[in-house]
Amino acid sequence: MILKGLKEKSIKKNLNLILKTRVVDSSNNKIETLGILLNADETNDFETLKTIAETLNVRPNKLKIIAFTTSKKEVTYSWNVCFNQKDFNWKGKINNVELQSFLDTKFDILISYYSEDVLELKYLTAASNAKFKVGIFQNDKRINDLIIKTDFKNIKAFKTELLKYVTVLNKIKK
Repeated sequence: MILKGLKEKSIKKNLNLILKTRVVDSSNNKIETLGILLNADETNDFETLKTIAETLNVRPNKLKIIAFTTSKKEVTYSWNVCFNQKDFNWKGKINNVELQSFLDTKFDILISYYSEDVLELKYLTAASNAKFKVGIFQNDKRINDLIIKTDFKNIKAFKTELLKYVTVLNKIKK
């Protein structure tokens, strides 16, 4: 129990440090690479999420999807990788090479597709090296550059709104 409390406190501290020192990339780069971070406890509709890449004209080999679950047991899904709380050490640092590789990837856009307030998911979003971060409505507005308030289960509405905003921001590659 004590280690769990230390882990949570460390993750919160690291999250706040990242958010304080974050520099927003205001360049007008076109979207070529896409990362999607989702909560496996909320959704497992992988195929529908893949259509977001098609909507943004991102090739399938430039798309990487990872999922996070609060479940302690090993869960396997049909997508790339699924992580859980065991992938964080007691200091709040990531101890999984694949997860760290995802965070180090400089995606043109990262979509945080989760609605539950899970500390680890917020940390992963903030720690990502993505140039532009988009998410569903969340309590902490510092985490994403663009927040699209839609119903979580209505991915079609999310895609429509996302396309509208990235077109206005001139980030779509034709």
